[in-house]
Amino acid sequence: MADENNAASNNDATGTDPVFAMQRVYLKDLSLEMPNAPQIFLEQETPNVEVSLNVGGERLAETVFEATVTVTTTTKVGDKTLYLVEATQAGIFEIANVPEEQFEPLIGIVCPTMLFPYLRANVADAINRTSLPPLHLAEVNFQALFEQRAQQAQEQAGQAGGNEAADSSGSGIYVPPGTTRQ
Repeated sequence: MADENNAASNNDATGTDPVFAMQRVYLKDLSLEMPNAPQIFLEQETPNVEVSLNVGGERLAETVFEATVTVTTTTKVGDKTLYLVEATQAGIFEIANVPEEQFEPLIGIVCPTMLFPYLRANVADAINRTSLPPLHLAEVNFQALFEQRAQQAQEQAGQAGGNEAADSSGSGIYVPPGTTRQ
């Protein structure tokens, strides 16, 4: 048994085992505006809700990355804004010794999937504090979003004649040419 523990310790010391771990989750940005209050509360029409979502990330250190999910929700009654919420949920992840083909899906699919429940709760809570019913964001298929953005990036790269490097993930991570990911 001691030999097995020693062997496991040696594998960790050499750094050959893949590592993926969430280190921290935090609300990076939250903005709520109600530009037409209190008059908007007198409106009787059904509100129209528009939601846009973006995924991003950046390298913080050799094996440490920040992933973000940003949502902008605009709710209007007629042509008047009831409320506008912009929120960015972020997480710090340790990623090391992961094969290149698995790195972008981790940042573009797995990390946002882990962060999204926190974002949903924070947005619902912010709206609830306005005395309005909370908005519960629908579940998001981050894999489908990732694949859609990858396809769009490939099409754009094909139209540009391949002269420009395209980030096929759509995750918003900028990696300078010649940089390798761990």
